[in-house]
Amino acid sequence: MRASLVPIALLAAVVTSLIAPRPAAAQSEADRSIQREQLRLQRSARDAGGYLRLGGAYVQKFRETGDLGYLALADAALRRSRELAPASGAPVRFLAYVYSTRHEFAEAAVQAQEAIELDPADGDAYGVLGDAYLELGRYDRAGAAYGAMMGLKGDLASYGRLSGLKNVRGDARGAIEDLERAVAAGESSTQPRESIAWARSQLGAEHFAIGEIEPAEAQQLAALQTYPGYHRALAGLGQVRMAQGRLAEAAALYEKALAVAPLPEYAVALGDLDTALGRAGEARKRYALVEYIGRLNALNRVLYNRELGYFFADHDVHLDTALEMATRELEQRRDIYAHDLLAWALHKSGRSLEAVAPMDEALRLGTRDAKLFFHAGMIHRALGHRDRAREYLARALSTNPHFHVLQAATAREALADLSAVTAGRVAEPR
Repeated sequence: MRASLVPIALLAAVVTSLIAPRPAAAQSEADRSIQREQLRLQRSARDAGGYLRLGGAYVQKFRETGDLGYLALADAALRRSRELAPASGAPVRFLAYVYSTRHEFAEAAVQAQEAIELDPADGDAYGVLGDAYLELGRYDRAGAAYGAMMGLKGDLASYGRLSGLKNVRGDARGAIEDLERAVAAGESSTQPRESIAWARSQLGAEHFAIGEIEPAEAQQLAALQTYPGYHRALAGLGQVRMAQGRLAEAAALYEKALAVAPLPEYAVALGDLDTALGRAGEARKRYALVEYIGRLNALNRVLYNRELGYFFADHDVHLDTALEMATRELEQRRDIYAHDLLAWALHKSGRSLEAVAPMDEALRLGTRDAKLFFHAGMIHRALGHRDRAREYLARALSTNPHFHVLQAATAREALADLSAVTAGRVAEPR
C-alpha cells in the first residue's frame, strides 16, 4: 500500500520548524548545507528545489551521526518538495531512501520504482531500488537494479552497492576491488568526505571479514583521516584492535563511536569487550544500554529489531523475545541474515533441528562470513552431526580467527572437543 502524504495543516507546521536554523555543535558539510538552504527557504518558502536540497542535507547529517531526528526532518522536507513539484523524481527517490532506512523495504521499492518512472535517467533511484531488493532477499532483482545504475553512472555509490551484493554472494575479493574503485571514484570527484570515509571504512570491514587485519587497519585509519571522528571507522578500528589483542584500546574506540552515534551494536561490542576483560559490572551496564537504545521509541524497535534479536540469542537472555524478533524480521526482510537470526534463535531456544532449514537458507549464496559458519557449526554440533559441525567451525576460524572477541574462543573450544571425540580421546558429551 502506498504511503499517504502528511496532512497539509500538519505539514505547514513542520515546514515552519524546518526552515528555522538549529544550533550546530560542530560544522560539517551537511551542517553548512542545512543552514544555507534554511536561509534560502526563509526568503522563498515555495522553492521545491530548496526543500529537496534541505532534505538531502538532512539525510547526509543522519548518515554522519545516526540521529533519527534528522531522518524525520528529511522526510518532512522531501514531502514538501514533492508537493511543490509533483513531476520531479528526485524527492521521490530521496523518500525511497528514507523508507529504506526506516526498514520499510517494500514501500521503498514502490517509491524507487515511481522515481524511475518519473526520471528513467536517475541512476541513484536504481540504487535505492536495488538496496530495497537486497534487504528483501531478491538478489537477482537487486543485481539488475545495480547493473542499471552502473550503466548510468559509475561512481562511489554504484561501486559501493555492487560490492555489497558481491559480498553476499561470496565474492570477497570482488567486493574489495569494487570498494577500491569506489574510493578512487570518490576521491576524484566532489563526493562528501563522509561518503569517501564510508567507502574506506567498508573496505576495511571487508578485509577484516576475511582475516586480513593489516589492510583493515590501514583503511580504517585512512577513513579517520578523511573524516575525523567518523563513528563507523572508530568501531572498525576497534574491531582491528580486538583482533590484535589490544582490548582496552578497542573498548576506548567503541566508546568514542558510541558517543557519536548511539547504535546498539557499539554497546554490545563494548559489553563483550568488558566481559573479555573481566569487567562484569561494566559489561552489565553496557548490556542494559543495548536494551534501552533498542526500545527507546517505536522507530528504534523497528530499526534495531535484528540487533536486539542477535544480542538476546548470543547472551542467552529473553530467548522467547529473541525468537519473536527473528520471526518478525523474516516477515519484513527475507535476506540471508534474517534466516540466520531465525536459525540462531531457534537453536538457542533448544530447537536445533528446526534451525537447520533456515541455516541452510542463510548459507545458500556462499557468503564468506565467519559468524554464519559459527552458527551453522554450533547448530550441527548440538544435533550430533560431528563432521558437519567440525567443517563449519573450522571454516569460521579459517575465514577469520578473530571474528568475535568471545565467540571465536567458543568456536576453538568446540572444534577441539569435536576433534578429541573423533580421535577417541574423550567421551562424547551427552
